[in-house]
Amino acid sequence: MNIDDVSEATIGAAIEVHRLLGPGLLEKTYERCLAVELADRGLGFRRQVRVPIDYKGTRIDCGYHMDFVVEDCLVVEIKAAAAITPVYIAQVITYLKLADKPVGLLINFNVRLLKDGLHRLTRRPANESRPPPVR
Repeated sequence: MNIDDVSEATIGAAIEVHRLLGPGLLEKTYERCLAVELADRGLGFRRQVRVPIDYKGTRIDCGYHMDFVVEDCLVVEIKAAAAITPVYIAQVITYLKLADKPVGLLINFNVRLLKDGLHRLTRRPANESRPPPVR
């Protein structure tokens, strides 16, 4: 399964969760239900994956956790927020960099239509200093 297939299947799972639950619940609820949906679709995933940082050659566990890593290539961060802010986007991009993963999904379930809460992000080149725009 390539990264686009994994991304598409994960988005399909998120759409199903949102279709059944709608907006207004806690982030943990969506996370647990998405885990059920990913498993039902036969996708391999890990939840609450620790993300240590490397500081001057020392590995430091600062308590960061990615909500999901799907098929060992896709980072998924779940939100149930009023809006996606630049800090949420920066969080996912940082996770991609620290975990050396190519693509991430930032999914905000607190929207009327899930397509409005989906953000697909990729690692930006090291020489690009601006975060991608929020959509």
